[in-house]
Amino acid sequence: MTLQLFAHPFSSYCQKVLTALYEAGTPFTLRMLSPDDTANAVEWSTLWPLKRMPLLLDNDRPVMESSIIIEHLALNHPEAASLIPSNPHEALTVRMMDRYFDNYIMTPMQRIVFEKIRPETARDPYGVSEAKGMLDTAYSWLDRHLAGREWSASNNFSLADCAAAPALFYADWAHPIGPEYSHVQAYRQRLLARPSFARAVEEARPYRPLFPLGAPDRD
Repeated sequence: MTLQLFAHPFSSYCQKVLTALYEAGTPFTLRMLSPDDTANAVEWSTLWPLKRMPLLLDNDRPVMESSIIIEHLALNHPEAASLIPSNPHEALTVRMMDRYFDNYIMTPMQRIVFEKIRPETARDPYGVSEAKGMLDTAYSWLDRHLAGREWSASNNFSLADCAAAPALFYADWAHPIGPEYSHVQAYRQRLLARPSFARAVEEARPYRPLFPLGAPDRD
């Protein structure tokens, strides 16, 4: 049976998995999660009551969490194996950078975005300031880390870059990457030029009006 991915194209974590699938050329069926697709939503919530996307259904096995989905693909679908290096030491670096992008770029970015959709009485200006400070620190470390590198964790495009692509894409919308972080800016452009991520970005383009902060007129 074809792999089924319960996802929405505009979701950052869904784009992470979509990039991995496109990178490897792995065939799958998109099970769109939107208000217009109630049957998909019912099956998804039955498979994963926490209702977090994406979710991969491989035959009858549900696989949750974006990093684990990509690890599952690398283990079970040979065409995706290159996303996790065979050398265990290199693989550890890839996994570390994957966590870096999820925890220190994606998480504070989402904190800034979610603040916009909260009721005014529940707003947390201190939390937003803290998130912006974390992003600045993360950009600074990443800029030094990327000096002399094409990709973030190995010589080849990997799980870490699948995580980096949507994280930096949306983070620059929420809290712009300043010119002082030239290595990060250049890396973000390389990610946008990668055909696998470029496809994910293009498929999400119709949904840009949904971005709570207002999507910038670029990218």
